[in-house]
Amino acid sequence: MGGRWIERWEPEDETFWRDQGERIARRNLAYSVFSEHIGFSIWSLWSVMVLFMGPQYGIDPAGKFFLIATATFVGALIRIPYTFAVARFGGRNWTVFSALLLLLPTGLAYAVMEPGTSYGTFVLVAALTGVGGGNFASSMTNINAFFPLRKKGWALGLNAGGGNIGVPVVQLIGLLVIGTAGAMHPRIVLGVYIPLILVAAVCSALFMDNLVPVKNDTGAVKEALTARHTWIMAFLYIGTFGSFIGYSFAFGLVLQTQFGRTPLQAASLTFIGPLLGSLIRPIGGSLADRHGGARITLWNFVGMAAATSVVIYASVIESLAVFLVGFIALFVLSGLGNGSTFKMIPAIFLAQGHRKGLAGEQAEAYGRRLSGAAMGLIGAVGALGGLGINLAFRQSFQTTGSGTWAFVAFLAFYAAALVVTWAVYLRRRADVPDTAEAAEEEKPRLGYAEV
Repeated sequence: MGGRWIERWEPEDETFWRDQGERIARRNLAYSVFSEHIGFSIWSLWSVMVLFMGPQYGIDPAGKFFLIATATFVGALIRIPYTFAVARFGGRNWTVFSALLLLLPTGLAYAVMEPGTSYGTFVLVAALTGVGGGNFASSMTNINAFFPLRKKGWALGLNAGGGNIGVPVVQLIGLLVIGTAGAMHPRIVLGVYIPLILVAAVCSALFMDNLVPVKNDTGAVKEALTARHTWIMAFLYIGTFGSFIGYSFAFGLVLQTQFGRTPLQAASLTFIGPLLGSLIRPIGGSLADRHGGARITLWNFVGMAAATSVVIYASVIESLAVFLVGFIALFVLSGLGNGSTFKMIPAIFLAQGHRKGLAGEQAEAYGRRLSGAAMGLIGAVGALGGLGINLAFRQSFQTTGSGTWAFVAFLAFYAAALVVTWAVYLRRRADVPDTAEAAEEEKPRLGYAEV
């Protein structure tokens, strides 16, 4: 099979975890974060490139939003095959390959990024950057297999948060280039990332591992597809991660279009929200470990609805300062919710194993199988929320010249997500679980108080 393969992996065995598992898992986590970080930067590349595209490019705001939406759409769809690639080729091997694949969209963008290039060419190159979005799915599936349930909230939150930071980092590099070389030199941004991609691939090859016990389970995939919790969690993840990636891609263009900011002014603000949202994601996972994923997610959607109301008010009165307060709060809350929703997934399927009459290692194995299969599907559907956000902005600006009506639609969605979270995971029901006493007994074990 070639490469670094580990035959035995039993993270739920405390002796194994203490003696060797934790050290290996943490090393793989570190390099997974780095590679995923670069992937996110390439996926969000066009949130920066559009800031360089002045009047000489002949592309209106609606066309720019479509470029961003194209990258979002491809990045969402490609998450599904990337999820299954880990078991087929090995987590380390696929991380190396997927990192090197980032050279294709980056190199092509370097070649075509100049006035006079056809719009169709820009759309094609934007679509290719979507491969960076797939890195998240393979990375999360890989890291999920390395860590025991009690550590998954922290590990998955750190892995995803470190990857998410790739969004503000590429935006900061764009700001630095615009502030020093000017808005006529987008190729400098691309030139920075080509060597970083190579470093990520080399580090993954040298320091990561493949796990032999990780296999694609067709039965688990079919069961995850038919499980209602897969689609409920995908809906909630649209509201958290979909918001994060959609707002991250659109923020700078919204500032330029709605508030008349120059490229430098927009770039100087664009990175703040994604940075804060990325940094707080592991905290969302830790809070879910401690207090229950659904409870944190519920209050998170309450906060997102309130922040959206502030943004709508700011849009109506045309106050940039109030708009920034509300929008940055949305970033922070979307990052927090990313961590809490993803933590819910393995706990939900572990609880489903108990409901099927399984116990001990059998229940844990069932939970790992189903959560691993469901994560890719949930991540893909959730990322489509970013597509919806950018298309909503495109339509709103094209129709009214403002993003206000797009935010009204987002507010309605957060209200619906809030109701679903409460109704499915928090409201006392006869079948989830059987008794209040059973729920109390399961809280410490599941790390999630609602199933």
